[in-house]
Amino acid sequence: MTGGRGATAAGVDQPATPAGAAGRGRAPRRGARASVWDRLLASDHLAGWLFVSPAVVLIGLFGVAPIVWSFVISFQHNSLDTSGTWIGLANYRHLLRDPAFTASVRRTIEYTVVFVPITLFGSLAVAVALNRRLTGMRFYRTAVFAPVVTSTVATAIMFSWLLDPYFGIVNLLLNKLGLASQSFFQDPGQALWCIVVVTVWGWLGFAVVIYLAALQGIPRELLEAAEIDGATRWRAFWRVQFPLLGPTTLFLVVWLTINALQLFDEIYVITRGGPLGSTTVVVYYLFQQAFAFFNAGYATAIAYVLFLGILALTVVQLLAGRLLVHYRS
Repeated sequence: MTGGRGATAAGVDQPATPAGAAGRGRAPRRGARASVWDRLLASDHLAGWLFVSPAVVLIGLFGVAPIVWSFVISFQHNSLDTSGTWIGLANYRHLLRDPAFTASVRRTIEYTVVFVPITLFGSLAVAVALNRRLTGMRFYRTAVFAPVVTSTVATAIMFSWLLDPYFGIVNLLLNKLGLASQSFFQDPGQALWCIVVVTVWGWLGFAVVIYLAALQGIPRELLEAAEIDGATRWRAFWRVQFPLLGPTTLFLVVWLTINALQLFDEIYVITRGGPLGSTTVVVYYLFQQAFAFFNAGYATAIAYVLFLGILALTVVQLLAGRLLVHYRS
């Protein structure tokens, strides 16, 4: 057969390929691109990124960018009002020879070693006491948590009045009991421990709520089985409940440690690092270097050393937790 049709090997006529049909091979590519673009526009991922893009931009501008820029500043002599001078590792080397920085690290460690155990075991005791059905228990739980939502500044001012060496209520009560008045925040030997009291009072309620939730999550059947086996309430707590609180305890140890190593607000409001520098902890010393002495390069070096110290300590705590903490399925 001739003309517009061609014959195959089987003798069946088929349409002949029109002229210029090879040029239409590009059409599927344009269609493929169009379909990819359509799928992208219809994708939930694109919609999700569009929704979170304002937050991503804000975090990038005010979170990531300052972190990167401060890292650059840590290698400079920078006074914040002029362009910095590159000095390499000089700021980090100076940290090793700075007695004021060493003293601030020592005070921070002392504060942490006292604050964390008191808050941890104190909150556990309070949580156990609140883990029962009594009249007015909701009021007691709310009262314990109230200091957590109270402004740090308000808390600091309240304790400044309570522990005022001349007009404070605490000294008035001590005198009523025949005891000598104390200087509290104005005594270099007492100021840091008074800060411990303020921060324990302010953060105890948070740990209590976490422990209370964990206690209420322990199956009642386990305690009933221990009671059937003849275990006393005290023994059942230490042999049944306390091991099951391991993950909660690990979380609180890590969280309280990080919080303690970054102590600043109470120091700034109450003592301003005094008296005689007895409450100058690492973060307050960093603040002084940056905004009192305008030594921003040195201050950012302190910040990154503190960050690395917290990171290393947290990793150690988590690794220890893997060996000591029991996770129930």
